[in-house]
Amino acid sequence: MMDRSLNRQVWLIVMLLSLPSAFSWAQRISGEATLKIDDGWNERIYAINQLEFYEDSTNTLTFEDINQEDFQQFIKIRPDFSKNKFNTNYTYWVKLSIDNSPESEKRWLLEFYDQSIDYIEAYIPTDGGYELKVMGDNNPFSQRLFNHKNFQLELENEEAGISNFYFKINSSQKADIRIALRSLNRFVHYALSEYFLYGLFYGMILIIAFYNFLIFLAVKEMKYIYYILYLLSVGLYAMSLDGIGFQYFWPNSPQWNTVVNGVFSFLIVLWAILFTVRFLNTRRKARIFHYALWLSLAGKFMVFFLGLFVDHNYFELTYFDSLPFLLILTTAGYLLIKQYKAARFFVMAYGVLFVGISIKVLANYAILPHTTLVYYSLHIAFLLEMVLLSFALGDRIRLMKEIRDKALKRSLVQYKENISLKEKVNKELESKVRIRTAELQAKNELLETYNSQLQAKDEEIKRINALLDKDNWKLKSSIRASFKARLTQKSLTHPEFREIFPDPSACYRYLEELKWADSFHCSQCGNNKYGKANKVFSRRCTKCGHINSVTAGTIFHGIKFPLDKAFYIIYASYLTHEKLTLDQLASILDLRRNTIWAFRKKIQTRIDSESDFEIGWEEIVLSEMVDY
Repeated sequence: MMDRSLNRQVWLIVMLLSLPSAFSWAQRISGEATLKIDDGWNERIYAINQLEFYEDSTNTLTFEDINQEDFQQFIKIRPDFSKNKFNTNYTYWVKLSIDNSPESEKRWLLEFYDQSIDYIEAYIPTDGGYELKVMGDNNPFSQRLFNHKNFQLELENEEAGISNFYFKINSSQKADIRIALRSLNRFVHYALSEYFLYGLFYGMILIIAFYNFLIFLAVKEMKYIYYILYLLSVGLYAMSLDGIGFQYFWPNSPQWNTVVNGVFSFLIVLWAILFTVRFLNTRRKARIFHYALWLSLAGKFMVFFLGLFVDHNYFELTYFDSLPFLLILTTAGYLLIKQYKAARFFVMAYGVLFVGISIKVLANYAILPHTTLVYYSLHIAFLLEMVLLSFALGDRIRLMKEIRDKALKRSLVQYKENISLKEKVNKELESKVRIRTAELQAKNELLETYNSQLQAKDEEIKRINALLDKDNWKLKSSIRASFKARLTQKSLTHPEFREIFPDPSACYRYLEELKWADSFHCSQCGNNKYGKANKVFSRRCTKCGHINSVTAGTIFHGIKFPLDKAFYIIYASYLTHEKLTLDQLASILDLRRNTIWAFRKKIQTRIDSESDFEIGWEEIVLSEMVDY
């Protein structure tokens, strides 16, 4: 037992003593030691935590400073460094040592994976010095070695020895510094495969977009337009991430590279939320989530605004970018729980997309290690999401078709019931119509009997009406004579006069009877036919349409005080024995003295113009207006 314990202790001591050498070996593997070119392999990839580098926080060091012998101690490997720690305000100097092998039968390249790095100065060793080559997406695409989205350098590898390559890196966005050393054949194979997959990816986006455009032409629903715009935004965003957009769409405008990611990521969220709101009908089915979606869109817009005008680092893919898609997924899940069947594929689609975005965000924060699957996780998620959303749209159409078919079946059943009911009702109506027709025939015969009796009565009534008209004419003549006799009394008091003309309406009615009792004549054209006018006591000429007022052409035309008071002024001033003064009339009628004087002058002028004739009540009333 003691021997076993001793053996374990000795083994533990040996392990502890071997840890420094093991760590040193790991460091050499990770890049601290010189990398020897060997035809036995085709590719080596080094991340930033496997490379020797120096972080220049002052941004003042030059290549001459870095290349000094005594400065080499500061250029070292930092295994804990990751993309998330990259400071956009610093300059990074990266060193890569390569042991050349002139006997190699392969051509070799150095390649930077992150095509979004703004500026790279590559110092390439030559005979007795260094050659400067500038790369980065701040330069036009035509300056690259190959027509490829990444940055490449070709190694000379003509002389044996160690070559130290230095790279000065600046970027306005967090850069994923990852350098690959690979053979030319490996690069060609890798590039062709990658671009072939890109072609499939973007081709599927276009095919799905075109397919949904054809559906839109058939159904004319706006959600298909939102989905098409969403697909195109996804494609453009993926192109901006991959560098494909810079290569094919804006190769001579490198300044766009700093903003296109933010623009297209905002458009993705915009069209995704509009599509979700329309597809899931959140305004009616999930009102709280509806407003939450709009709120998340407003938040995304604020981030987009800050990235556009404050700092381009806001365009980086962060945790916040996953929140709108998490909210969309939550909304769809809520409606699925509420038995909204159209949300089935929708939940799966945005579940896959949320996982893909989460993986990409975790990779950006260096929480997940960099692998090919992790790097293309967002592309895979977008592709699966597009396929599932197409299924969701198709499933929704199928559900709508089922609902329509059920409604059609119910309509057919209801139609048959309505036909049966209609036939029953028609039979009942025909029976009732026959009965009713017989009753109506009997009633018609009775009405004909009554009608003949009424015709006889009508003849009798006409005869009586003729007699009544004659009596009425005599009565009117008697009343007019009596009325004229009362006015000719020279001693009527104001209350007695008001019994004859109690208000202006009585005066207008009297004036209408006096003026138009015998016949009507239009003052404009002389026509004797008239119709009703809008105003009371007025008549409209049927020929010229002129409105004839009852006071027009009389002594009362244009007066501004009540007509009954004007009637009394005429009587009290000219027809009574004791003519009242202006002050007496003003007190009795509650009118201004000047008003009464002006009206009396108007009357007097009319009387004076007819001095050769005897002027009575009716002559004064019907006198035409004279200017004075």
